[in-house]
Parts: sequence; structure tokens; C-alpha cells
Amino acid sequence: MTQLSTPKKEQESFLETSLKLAGKTEEETRTTGALDRADEMVEKLFDRKYRTEASPVHRAVWDRYFPVDLFIPERQEPARDIKQAMDRSIEVVAKYRKVNSLFNEKGKIPESVYHELGDAGYWSMLVPREYGGLECPPTAFFPFVARMATIDATIAGLASIHGCVGCVDPIKTFGTNEQKKRYLPRLAKGRPLSGFALTEPNAGSDLTALRTKAYRDGDSYVLSGEKLFITNAYFGRSIGVVCMIDDTPSVLICDLPEKETDNFQFVHYGLYALRRGHNYGLRFNNFRVPKENRIVPPVGNGLLVAYHGLNLGRVALCSLASGGMRTMLASMIPWAKFRRTYGQSIIKRELVQSRIGRLAGRVMACDSIATWCAWLLEQGYRGEMECIVAKIFASESQKDAALELFMKTHGGRAFLHGHSFGDNVHEFLAPCIYEGEGEMLGMAFLKSLIKEHGQKFFEPIGRILHDQRISKPNMKNPAHLWALREPLKAYAGWQFLEKLHGSSVPFLPTLPEGTKEHVEWAIDKIQRSRLEISSAMTKFQLTLADRQCRINEISSRVRDLTTIIVTGLWSGRQKSEVNQLAGELMCEELATKLRGKRPSDRYLRRICELGDMVADGQFEALAGVPAEEIHMPYKQ
Repeated sequence: MTQLSTPKKEQESFLETSLKLAGKTEEETRTTGALDRADEMVEKLFDRKYRTEASPVHRAVWDRYFPVDLFIPERQEPARDIKQAMDRSIEVVAKYRKVNSLFNEKGKIPESVYHELGDAGYWSMLVPREYGGLECPPTAFFPFVARMATIDATIAGLASIHGCVGCVDPIKTFGTNEQKKRYLPRLAKGRPLSGFALTEPNAGSDLTALRTKAYRDGDSYVLSGEKLFITNAYFGRSIGVVCMIDDTPSVLICDLPEKETDNFQFVHYGLYALRRGHNYGLRFNNFRVPKENRIVPPVGNGLLVAYHGLNLGRVALCSLASGGMRTMLASMIPWAKFRRTYGQSIIKRELVQSRIGRLAGRVMACDSIATWCAWLLEQGYRGEMECIVAKIFASESQKDAALELFMKTHGGRAFLHGHSFGDNVHEFLAPCIYEGEGEMLGMAFLKSLIKEHGQKFFEPIGRILHDQRISKPNMKNPAHLWALREPLKAYAGWQFLEKLHGSSVPFLPTLPEGTKEHVEWAIDKIQRSRLEISSAMTKFQLTLADRQCRINEISSRVRDLTTIIVTGLWSGRQKSEVNQLAGELMCEELATKLRGKRPSDRYLRRICELGDMVADGQFEALAGVPAEEIHMPYKQ
């Protein structure tokens, strides 16, 4: 990463100028511009070759030659000590599950589990070795998260909370040497566990609405305000708190006391999701934090610290969904073999076979995307758009899998107490909101995708309009045409060359024929999308930001095309025939949707064949995944 000094005066961004021209209020212009500048500060942390405009998705859309090498990740086995720590951690959780003591009388994970996991090395995965951690690379960490999720999803999620979005990532990335020495060895042992407090009752997607504040008083900061929906918040734990200090978003590492005081209380509420861990609101009232606990990034402000760990968290969500859907699949198969209708097990029915096949395809796609994103992060890419693809696809897939595939296969038994659907339905749905609500992230995805193109061709137009006080350009007005002649000439030249050049499909690695066809089709479509995206920018101009439905529709198509490419290139190179088929049919399902067509008879036959192969034990992704017991069995 490159360290830069903060500029003395922030220049008005093109986004702010555009919002002013579009007639937005001063407050909306100011707050949106603040978030845009924070995003730009995050970009500057990365070498130019790893920034958004050099990322795989951005280049896939805007470059004339598709960067196929950026879509073919390599995955390596973890180091021996890392693998041993992973195995020990799995054994700890499996041991507690076996004797039905993973949760205490209040339904929470007991402290003894956290401590044993710490001794096993679980909480040290993402801590650098020099501070007592294992420094597990992303390409090893995220598959492990999926594996742990098949044993217990809450504990798997806490690894992400602690290491990705809690205090580990902010301190190891932005902390001083003193902060690292003081905190990281303890965080590696999970004593304390950590979390991150960003959300407030009035501030969710709009982070500029933060009201929690702190001021300097001698050797301390005095903190007051309220946070909401804070996972891992409990007595004695360390929480990164985003607050305003001198009107600047900042981060303080707060060590919570061992009991509530006049200066600190938990805010209790009923929450259906995350009920096995600790999730509370935090209320600070003149709560003192040592001045040494402020995290100061090299550029920008505390929003940069908050944004940085989100990409790791989004990939973790993808891996968690992969693990969650594995557990659904592992439990569907024995039930479908047991349940009989009209004298035959439902495992022989096409609807059930197709559900099993479709669920296997979603597992394969999530594994493909998580592996790809982990590899990009490991290479040094920011990965903003790629991690958004992972988060949205995985969370929506898990939601649909739970409601359309898992629940319907189990029928009324899905609602019995003790059944994994009824007991965990909120856990299956909540990831659609975690780390950013899906459609909001979809708009952020397109904003990142069009920003460089907009700065190159549309910003010069906006600047001229702003300088000449033209609120709405009229191309029939000679004065307007003359004022805009140079940027319009540049844009027309770009359009001409793009239409002349078209798209190009690169040389691909050896893939099954069907998979290859889907990948080549998706590459052609994603390259041709740049003209459509640019046309939308031309059509809506300054009002594009308000066209949220159109933005999400375009964003969704680009993300689905990306998913086809990534899934096809990963699954198609697997040795297992079942893995290959699961990936191919997932690609076909997405391509059929994007084409606006109905599934072919051939697809329907093959998805049932895939389901039959998975039910027959040929899907290696289910190896070692425990199946749920059959609820209320009847005599055959």
C-alpha cells in the first residue's frame, strides 16, 4: 500500500458538481460528496495496478480485450500449522455439538467454547505471525469458513466478525506499532474477542448521519452516543467505534467494561438473527477512551477504516452461504430418501431431484466466487466490485435455497421446533442485509463501474456546463454545441471505435463444451455492455443517480455475467464430473434468465440427472458435512 498525505483542502468532486447541477439540496450534495471522497481515499491506499479501474470486472467491461487471466484463480493448500489449527478448531466445535453443549441455558455460546477455540488457534487466523497469529492467507481462510459453517454457522461467522470487520483488520492495517503490540497478541488468543460499531439508530446506509461524538479531554477521548446491531458486543470485549471527533469521522478502540456503569450500558432488544452470539446496542455517556486508542489512517478519515474490512466480510458471507447451503443439501438427501409418496421415495421425483441439482449448482458457484475474490485480495487488489458480486449472489442464493428448495422439500416438518429451517430461517435471510443491503450495494457496484468512464468523457462536459452556468444542455442550441465541441468530439470518437471493434473472446483453458459456450457467451455480452452502459449515462445524464431501478437492472446483469464467467472457469477445470456439471448448469440457469427464455427440456433433464448423482453421494463438496436427523419419522 502507498501512504499519502492528506490534502489541505478537499476539491469538489465531479459527483458533487453533478448533484448541484441536478438540483440536489446542499445537504445531499455535501453528504454524498463526503462518502465519495472517502471511497477515493480507500482507492489511494492501493497501488494503481490494483485499484478499481484495473480490477477484473472493470477491465472486463471497458477494456477491448477481455483479461481472462484475472478470472482464473489458483488455490493452494494452507501451511501445516494453519491446517492443524483449522482441524483442532473443527474438533472443538464438533465435540461440543456431540454432547449437545454448544449453547448454554440462555441459548448462547458459552465462554468455554470461545476459550478452547482460542487455544486451538481459531481467533488467530488473520493476525500476523509477528504478533502471535497464523497469518492465514485469504485463499485458505475463506474455504475454512465454509467448512466451519457446516458445523456451526454462528461460530463460523464470528471468525469473520473478529478478524475481518472487528478490531483485527483495522489495527493490523492502520494501527501504530504500539497499538499492534498492545492489541494483536491478545486478539490472536480471542481474549478479548472484538467487533465493530458503525450502525446507529439513524445511520445505516447513510454513514454521514453519524451522531456519536467524542472530544479530547487530557489523556482521553470522552465518547457519547448510541450504536445499534453490534455483533460480538459483550462485557470485556474490544469494539472499534466510529464516531465524530472535531466534525471528522474517526475510530476509537473501546475496551468495554466488565459490567454496566453510568457511562456505559447495553441496549437490549429482541433479534431473530444472530441469537446464538451476542448482538446488542451500545450506549456511551461520557465514556472515557485512552487517547492512544484512536486509529488514524494515513489518508482520509475513519470511514476509510470502516470501508477497508468490508470486502473481507463480504467474501466471508459468500463462504458462510456456501457452508449453509451444504448443510441444507446434506439434510435434504436422507429426508428425500426416507419420505415416500404413492409408494415411492420422493428422491425419485423430478421436482426433488431438480431442487438438489440446483442447490449443488449454487454451492459450486459460491465456492467459485469466494475462491476468485480471495485470490484477488491476496494478490493485492482492492476487489470492491468483485466482493459485491460475491456478497449479493451468495446472500440471494442462500435466501432462495432456504425458501424454494430446502423448505419445500421438507414440507410441514420444516416448521417443527428443532428443524434447521424453522430454527435458522432468519439466519438464512439476514445476509441479504449484512455488510450492506443487496440493492444498495448493487447501485454502489455500478457507481464504481462507471466512475472512470464518467470522469474521462462526462466530467469535461459537466465542468463546462457548470462554468458556463448551463443547467440543461440543448444540442439544438449552436452556443451549447460550440461550448461542448471538444468533449463531444472525444466521446463520439470513442463510440465509433467501440462499434467498429466490437467484442473479442480470448483463448480459454480447456473446458467442457457446454461450459465453454456459456463462458464465451457471457464474455461477449459483458464486453458489449459498455456501449449500453455508456448510452444510459448519456440518456439520463445528471439524473442517472435517481434512476435506482435502472441502475440496479444494469448492475444485476453485469454481476450475473460475471458469475457465469467465474463459475464456468472454476468449475470447468475441476476433476469431478459432478462439480463440472453443477457449475455448467448454474451457468445455464443464469444465461437462460438473462436471455429471457424458458429452460429447455435438455436442461430440465440434466438438472434432474445432477440431483440424482448428488443424492448418490458423488458430490464431494458434501464430504464430512453432517446431516440433520429426520424429524417425526413414521413407520414405513
